[in-house]
Amino acid sequence: QVHLVESGGGLVQAGGSLRLSCAASRRTFSSYAMGWFRQAPGKEREIVAAISGSGGSTFYADSVKGRFTISRDNARITVYLQMHSLKPEDTAVYYCAAKRGWGGQQSDTYNYWGQGTQVTVSS
Repeated sequence: QVHLVESGGGLVQAGGSLRLSCAASRRTFSSYAMGWFRQAPGKEREIVAAISGSGGSTFYADSVKGRFTISRDNARITVYLQMHSLKPEDTAVYYCAAKRGWGGQQSDTYNYWGQGTQVTVSS
């Protein structure tokens, strides 16, 4: 079992930055790929970014490439999502998730989920 807790969400103006953190409970954290997903009202949950257990592989949705950076600190069992140049369309609840292995970034491939943190970008 992996328990995940997100933090760092909030209200920011368009063009601003936020950094989300996701703290994990399990010391075998490096065995898990981590993903950040988001869900806006009335829309399906979508992948934002993902990172392999070692941190050597990353994935980004086209909509955030060049603006968001995913990273992890396995010693601190924490994954981060640095977000720059935020847009109103980035407004959503952001979730972190964990799974064994890599490949395939569909939400149903992830086994463990945090409770989510709200990000609101005002225009």
